[in-house]
Amino acid sequence: MLKATLRSFLAHKGRLALSALAVVLSVAFVAGSLIFSDTVTRTFDRLFASTSADVTVEPKQDLKSPVPSGAVQTVPAALKAQVAKVDGVAAAHADVSVQNVVVVDSANKSVGPTTGAPTIATSWYVTHRSPVKLTSGHAPNGAGEALLDADTADKKHVRIGDTLTVQAQPGTFRVRVVGIATFTTTNPGAALVFLDPAVAARELLGSADRATSISVDAAKGVSDPELKRRVGAAIGTGTYDLKTADEQAKSAAADLGGFLDVIKYVMLGFAGIAVLVGIFLIVNTFSMLIAQRTRELGLLRALGADRRQVRRSVLTEAVLLGVVGSTLGLAAGIGLAFGLIRLMSAFGMNLKATEMVIGWATPVAAYVVGVGVTFVAAYLPARRAAAVSPMAALADAEVAGVGKPLKVRAIVGSVVGAAGAAALAGCAAATKTASAVSLLGLGVVLTLIATVIAGPLLVRPVIRVLGGAFPALFGSVGRMSQRNALRNPRRTGATAAALMVGLALVGGMSVASASMSASFDRQIDKTLGADFTVQNTNFLPFTQEITDKVRGTEGVRLVVRQRFAPVAVRLPDGKRVETTAAGYDPQVDEVAHVTYAAGNSAAALADGALGMDVTFARNHHVRLGSTLPVEFPGGRTTEMRVGALTDQDGSGGFGMQGGLFFGIATVEKYLPGGQDAALYVDKAAGTGADQLRSRLERTLKPYPQVQVRDQADYKKLVHDQIAVLLYLVYALLGLAIVIAVLGVVNTLALSVVERTREIGLLRAIGLGRRQLRRMIRLESVVIAVFGAVLGLGLGLVWGVCTQQVLALQGMSALAIPWGTVVGVVIGSAVVGIVAALLPALRASRMNVLAAIAHE
Repeated sequence: MLKATLRSFLAHKGRLALSALAVVLSVAFVAGSLIFSDTVTRTFDRLFASTSADVTVEPKQDLKSPVPSGAVQTVPAALKAQVAKVDGVAAAHADVSVQNVVVVDSANKSVGPTTGAPTIATSWYVTHRSPVKLTSGHAPNGAGEALLDADTADKKHVRIGDTLTVQAQPGTFRVRVVGIATFTTTNPGAALVFLDPAVAARELLGSADRATSISVDAAKGVSDPELKRRVGAAIGTGTYDLKTADEQAKSAAADLGGFLDVIKYVMLGFAGIAVLVGIFLIVNTFSMLIAQRTRELGLLRALGADRRQVRRSVLTEAVLLGVVGSTLGLAAGIGLAFGLIRLMSAFGMNLKATEMVIGWATPVAAYVVGVGVTFVAAYLPARRAAAVSPMAALADAEVAGVGKPLKVRAIVGSVVGAAGAAALAGCAAATKTASAVSLLGLGVVLTLIATVIAGPLLVRPVIRVLGGAFPALFGSVGRMSQRNALRNPRRTGATAAALMVGLALVGGMSVASASMSASFDRQIDKTLGADFTVQNTNFLPFTQEITDKVRGTEGVRLVVRQRFAPVAVRLPDGKRVETTAAGYDPQVDEVAHVTYAAGNSAAALADGALGMDVTFARNHHVRLGSTLPVEFPGGRTTEMRVGALTDQDGSGGFGMQGGLFFGIATVEKYLPGGQDAALYVDKAAGTGADQLRSRLERTLKPYPQVQVRDQADYKKLVHDQIAVLLYLVYALLGLAIVIAVLGVVNTLALSVVERTREIGLLRAIGLGRRQLRRMIRLESVVIAVFGAVLGLGLGLVWGVCTQQVLALQGMSALAIPWGTVVGVVIGSAVVGIVAALLPALRASRMNVLAAIAHE
């Protein structure tokens, strides 16, 4: 049996190649994502471990926010002297390092990275932990001198002697580049500017008495944990965070982990789609191979092979396919990881491909995925093979699976579909986001399974409609192509299912993204009343200097500031919610149209008051006039009165979770040193919009990081942000289509082999080569469009339900991108034509007499 199995596998290796390609793709994405993330993690672990001080003293980071406030938390510089006196301290340094700076050259072009990595201005002193070394010029000495890292200098064409302008929170100052520092470790992609230590605190923090942290070196024989304990006992741990080198490295790695997780999960998403679609392809391939080998399997049974041996034979073929596919996929994954490493280098994160990490978990995961997928996909066809009767197999019977009743599929599909429909209905009726999301996920999974199970039941009614015009347009060739697609509903359903999965995903996400865009457009039209908005390109806060420049621009009547502050609110139901609140100037009603369920802007922005979203307040038993304890960064706490409840479609920019907002004076009081995140600008009477825009752009020319936007620009910005998500979905769709095309090609190729005698007879009675190719192309087109119709129908239902979830967050507009829907259907027909090219060509080149004699 083993010999027979190996010979069968080698005999059908060409037919199995396309299925193996699906395994290769899925394994490549799994292996590539693991190798890349392991390599980056190992590289940065070494970087953080080698550059972290034995003990670091930092301000207590009690509140974190995804929206930066611009405020820099500091410690007293005098703390350095206090720490230096602790027994076991060899040396202590007051560090100054800030990321809320912008550096521009003499042409007012940003010197910082464009990849989202920060521009860091820091004090220069050399220790054994320094990540850079001075390679040309000299160290900065006094005001007006700076070093620049070599990578940034090369990329931005900065040379020694050039003048740079540094825009920091306390103010703007100029420096001359007096030296270049080269990274001795991995360059994380940031731009680094080094200043004289005596100058850094004054220019970057506004006071020589402040520092961002204290780095402590341990004396010989003193462990890091022991040094941390001693320093903590001397200065107290209530105000400061103390971290050993290991803890600091882990903290930095955790911050980087969010970036790595995005890449890893995106790639695993590609792998998941490849696996899911590949399962359909493998099931179809093995089902057809077994159907074509009915006589061969019957002979094995007649010669004494029992059911278990036949089943084991087919599963062994699947395992061999999985091993080959996994091996090739692992190699492809290494190549994919290498490409990602090179891509990161192009973006400024200089990783070394020679230090690529391939941990033991990577090949294990690769073979588990590859072999597991093929084994599971081949299990049902293997059971079907084992059920072949020796006598029935020896007869020249109809291909197995054709014409069998679909009652079991109908019952199971109906039950699962009903459960999925109930979950989606529950999602649409839900009033809480968490339960709606859970029901949506359950409904998506169940309806997808139900559609896959019941797909063959839909083949005959749907394809009769889709191919109804074929006889009239293409005559007898059109009629035969339609009947060929109807001949085996199971096969047609499985082939179309591969395409259906990808199109269901893109359909659902297209509806969701179009609805989000429409909701934001409606929200912007409804709430934004300002003529212009001034914001940072990457939404980071900017300096007070920019606000002053905008206010001083001719033709500006009103400027309303927006600032953000991380806060924690203790609610009446006992929950403590950490969120981000926004601060506004009292004239906010002149630039924004806020709908209130209770109270007004004046009450919300008053001293000691705040505003809140009415739905959030209702969910947490907050009423107008309630007093809530509010925590700010740095341990500052106060009690604030709820002065107003908003009833916006979403937060409308007023904060994050809960829609919290208050007067900007509150932000300045409890979070001093914050920066403005946006300015809402109104023009003066007699000044045209274009005229004011031109003046603002001229005023802000030295500040390339900020943009002047009107409502149309703001809408485009939102659409571009949403499009990033959509591009990812389209990439997933592209992968699904590639594998679906493989599936259609495989199905048609095997179908051509299966129908060899039939094709020979058709040729013998006068069917031309061109007519034969057209018949196979039409069959492929109708199968592909069938998959598109099922997928888009399912996707539209998912998209509408997703929009109902978004509506709970205020995004109530429903938009269906009909252009995308029509384009996908047309594209599916093109996919069908492309997939049929090779099988049709092969069929048309058959020798007529050899085909008739084929068994």
